[in-house]
Amino acid sequence: MGTRVLSLRVEGELLERIQQRAARRGMSVQDYVVRTLVRDDFDERFMASVEQTERFYAAPPL
Repeated sequence: MGTRVLSLRVEGELLERIQQRAARRGMSVQDYVVRTLVRDDFDERFMASVEQTERFYAAPPL
């Protein structure tokens, strides 16, 4: 899988908080943001799978 560039404009106060959180974890801001996005994406896909499974098993038997 290739990589692409994403440029963001972030308010200064938010960037400072992100920098502090990344530093606490010994990460760069870029790595911190990417991990956060990946985790959020996984959470969304996982919840969609759970909901789909619940709908499947909740269906009345034929």
